[in-house]
Amino acid sequence: MPANETSPINGFLNYLAFEKRYSANTILSYQNDLSAFFEYLAIEYQVADIKEITPSIIRTWLASLKEDKISSKSINRKISSLKSFFKYKLKLKEITVSPVSTISSLKISRRLPSFIEQNDLNTLLKNDFFPDTFEGKTDFLIFEILYQSGIRRNELIHLKEKDIDNFSGTIKVIGKGNKERLIPVNNGLLKSIDEYIAEKRKIFGPLPENFLLVNKGKPLYPKYVYNVVRSNLSKVSTNQRKSPHILRHTFATHLTNNGAEINAVKELLGHSSLASTQIYTHNTIEKLKEVYKQAHPKS
Repeated sequence: MPANETSPINGFLNYLAFEKRYSANTILSYQNDLSAFFEYLAIEYQVADIKEITPSIIRTWLASLKEDKISSKSINRKISSLKSFFKYKLKLKEITVSPVSTISSLKISRRLPSFIEQNDLNTLLKNDFFPDTFEGKTDFLIFEILYQSGIRRNELIHLKEKDIDNFSGTIKVIGKGNKERLIPVNNGLLKSIDEYIAEKRKIFGPLPENFLLVNKGKPLYPKYVYNVVRSNLSKVSTNQRKSPHILRHTFATHLTNNGAEINAVKELLGHSSLASTQIYTHNTIEKLKEVYKQAHPKS
């Protein structure tokens, strides 16, 4: 059910949008999860007051999802949505105890993050795959910035010219929860950005919101970035995953494989928890195993 003025989740969604400044996609995920829960609540329990929601009711809903073959990862996301929602209600003092406090996430086997091989990316970025047009330069910068900084697609789209600091050699990124971080980049990328900005101003003149990357003078949109990454990665990589997020995985994996300290990678990615970053150490271990098998006489 969509959120409306009488929906119990309406205030929470506004809180995510205007105070937490979450992206539209993230808010939509929360809305879908919570709407599904309250729809189940209305049908199965006819509960009108959130104070009547118990851990037992929530567990029954989660069990029904499992019966419907919903993946453990998706169920864990729904549990997380409920935890955030009831934490918000606790903050407002509308409830005194969260009915989700005793509910744990399901155990799932962690899949190693997929990434693009360094040789494949070098082939793409060092050869003539991008036409010498403004659009081609936009597409090239999408790749360069995503790979060199590890930022998320939404963070890329919202980069402004003022976020590029040539003096300190950094890019300022506003991440999830409106958290700000600085990411160092090399002089080659800074030079490419300067040249791009100069050509953009020459073609379009001053633009109102000063977004760094544009398509026909307008800010990029998520599908455009996705299509650019997918179509160009298809030219050099056989990896099945070709979304913008794989360049974030690639950034982190290449750093750890080349000896970067895990806490530094955590800060660069903008992770709030080290646990989120530690998955990249597994790729490093796999690389070490491969080296061992190739080099050790007893392997």
